[in-house]
Amino acid sequence: MRLLICDYQVVFAQSLAHLLTAYRREVVAVTHRFDHLLDALRREVVDICLLDVVFGRENVLGRLPELRAASPGTHIVLLASELDPALVAAARAAGVRGVGHKRQPAAEILDLLDRVYAGERVVAESVAGPATLSAGHRPLNDAQRLAVFLTPREREVLKGLVRGDDTHKLARSLGIAPATARCHVQNVLTKLGAHSRLEAATTAVRFGMISPETGDWLKPGDDQIWGAAHRPGAA
Repeated sequence: MRLLICDYQVVFAQSLAHLLTAYRREVVAVTHRFDHLLDALRREVVDICLLDVVFGRENVLGRLPELRAASPGTHIVLLASELDPALVAAARAAGVRGVGHKRQPAAEILDLLDRVYAGERVVAESVAGPATLSAGHRPLNDAQRLAVFLTPREREVLKGLVRGDDTHKLARSLGIAPATARCHVQNVLTKLGAHSRLEAATTAVRFGMISPETGDWLKPGDDQIWGAAHRPGAA
């Protein structure tokens, strides 16, 4: 098993590498920045990439397509400081093979890695129960939980998809290059688990995330929208 560790927290990454090496797992590289991770994946043969979920203010889920392009045969395992069902749903939609908690005992992390290496998909047992809104609100469905991981820019892109904007129109409306717009679109599709722009737009409207009449993003907890798909007479 050849492992690559990429974690924003330097001390944690180095400690984990030392631990795994002591247990006779081969750590081929340790990095602390996503860009350095991509370089290492192109340079080394890696079976499993053990990856932090958050790098500063950036969530890595939107950049997983870059990781796969750099090393298609590498399994991705996420380690998070905080685990919740929304993160797990987003990770599954992105094709992640394992999700663990940084506070898990060493034996559990080793077991997770061994099972992923053997071909399983593994989620830490500490994740249980449906994700919900604050008290008084109905539970979020899977699409709404995934939408939590959209950045403000990606929400603007999803609004454009609902309007039917093509790449060039999206780029003009957001003041960005077409290539950047395409990258944002791919991030939206990945995070929502959608296979096409049409599917992402349909999901956003069907589950009341975006109003098809105004194109406005609608906030969770507003019965007008989060419950739209479940109101009497709704399609």
